[in-house]
Amino acid sequence: MLRTWLAEVLRTWRSVLGDAGVLLMLAIAPLLYSFFYPWPYSTEQLQRVPVALVDQDHSALSRQIQRFTQASPRLELRLLTADEGEARAALAAGEIRAYALLPAGLKREAGRGRGQVVPVLADGAYFLPNKIALLGFAEVIGTVSAGIELRQLQAHGQSPQQAAAGRNPLNLQLGALYNPHEGYGSAVVPAVAVLIVQQLLLIGVAMWVGQRFEITGPARPAEGAAVWSARIAAFAAFGLASGAWFFVLIFPFFGYAHGGNQAGAALLLLPFAWAVAAAGVALGALLAERERAMQLLLASSLPIAFLAGFSWPREALPAPLWWLGELFIPAVPGIQAFLRLNQMGAPLQAVQAEALALTLQALAYSALAAWALRRRR
Repeated sequence: MLRTWLAEVLRTWRSVLGDAGVLLMLAIAPLLYSFFYPWPYSTEQLQRVPVALVDQDHSALSRQIQRFTQASPRLELRLLTADEGEARAALAAGEIRAYALLPAGLKREAGRGRGQVVPVLADGAYFLPNKIALLGFAEVIGTVSAGIELRQLQAHGQSPQQAAAGRNPLNLQLGALYNPHEGYGSAVVPAVAVLIVQQLLLIGVAMWVGQRFEITGPARPAEGAAVWSARIAAFAAFGLASGAWFFVLIFPFFGYAHGGNQAGAALLLLPFAWAVAAAGVALGALLAERERAMQLLLASSLPIAFLAGFSWPREALPAPLWWLGELFIPAVPGIQAFLRLNQMGAPLQAVQAEALALTLQALAYSALAAWALRRRR
């Protein structure tokens, strides 16, 4: 019995090797995506955002702000002008992403101890450049402002140490756990990798099953539960290999947080890969056409990305949508669990709910696949 089952696994693998389209989805595409998708994010942080300074003060203070802007790694000073209209035109044309206005009388009023406002206008249509530009200008103006305040305190007889302690009695130390550089790739790629594994495996399996029904018609009576369980296991092995490829090799290669709980992640890959493979068999049997499976599944990637809760917080999703993803899409609980295990080093107890969801999905999709296959006989 076991020998027959293993022989069917090997036959399925040989069949995949003989089908260029399915082989592309199950084995080649994961390799290509693993380098192609993280590559644009390899710099991790957006830097040197083009900005402008509108200097209407023409003072030593405004020139100091100009020098600090030029020295900031977040900003690239593209335009220095006294005309705000010119800066607005450059912003509208996309030549810059933000500009700061240094009003006339800035140095005079600051020297008198009167608070001054330095307006910063940024292009909010592009949230990453907008965020970096605002943060860069905040650092520049904050640094210059701190220097002015320290000099004023020292002018009243305080030592440099007293002035520094008086201005900032509590020091704030910020740290980003699991993503210390606050890189965009480190935040997105580990989650998208799980979605890539799911979608490619799901499409490849559905294509294989759909092609089988197109060529041979309904499944033969001899192809019972044991045969199809062997085939699901054969397909799931591709999912296991793809997951291991990302978790063990690609994440370290690109410097993403990894290896927190590799044993737990490997264990959770089993129900995840089985659930996806079984869902692919069920979908392929229901559609019974190779092309229809690909067309349907290619369009599902973006909605799943939103339901997974990494591009948009799942707490902000409507409850019905969240439950839809949690109960029916393996990548949704899978992403949450693998992020905690791989990136955060959480114990298995911390992902019990996700592990249960994946196990139930594996059983449910296996039952659905069995029903769909019987329906085609």
